[in-house]
Amino acid sequence: MITVSIVTYKTKLEELEKCLNSLKSPLISRIYIVDNSKMKEIADFCQQYSNVIYIASDNVGYGAGHNQAIHLVLKTDEKYHLVLNSDVYFESSIMNELAVYMDAHKDVAQVQPNVIYPNGTMQYTCRLLPTPINLIFRRFLPRWLVEKTDDRYLLKFNDHKTEMNVPYHQGSFMFFRTACFNMVGLFDERFFMYPEDIDITRRMHKYYKTMFWPGVTIVHAHRAASYKSKKMLIIHIKNMIKYFNKWGWVFDSERKQWNRNLLKELHYK
Repeated sequence: MITVSIVTYKTKLEELEKCLNSLKSPLISRIYIVDNSKMKEIADFCQQYSNVIYIASDNVGYGAGHNQAIHLVLKTDEKYHLVLNSDVYFESSIMNELAVYMDAHKDVAQVQPNVIYPNGTMQYTCRLLPTPINLIFRRFLPRWLVEKTDDRYLLKFNDHKTEMNVPYHQGSFMFFRTACFNMVGLFDERFFMYPEDIDITRRMHKYYKTMFWPGVTIVHAHRAASYKSKKMLIIHIKNMIKYFNKWGWVFDSERKQWNRNLLKELHYK
């Protein structure tokens, strides 16, 4: 019923093992490990799992890596597909709960659960569609100047106790209704890394609901690589420029309308 794809790049085996231990649900038929580093160590490690398919790949990026797996999934009749980061772990029982939720909500294409850091604090992974200030310029401005804008963008004013139809899901855990890829398409491979999750969620959101559902919780050991590496920061900025070139820097009518609608639904003041 459920397939999973994980894109790796020089990933530590301890991290990958912890993630795979979360995927022991009987509902999961296949797990695709798309290794953008082609490491023999990872390939050998995957052989111990009967339902893991290892795909050696060039370093094509995050979305393009997952697309290799999704193309294979679309040739099957599996109902749901989970796009997953290797630094995520959770109780295996949540797969059943997410499938039950999706079975009961046929108009939902994509769902993201409650996400926390390993220390138990909230990660604000469901967000408004970003403006350039949210994703580029804020890095170079004083915190006090962008704090209110950030809190609004990250929906921090909301208690995250009830479900929300949100147009942007962060890409560490994206649970999709597989058939919806046929309508919307796969990840946009122009983005090497970072905005591919914004792009695909908003494309799903145009035709279906894309829900935050706090009924289950996962742990994401978020690295925030672009805050620690100059190289990753440059990659982040380059790809965000591509994103805004595609959707609009100042003029983005969907962004304006959808963000306004969501803020109204959430009684933002």
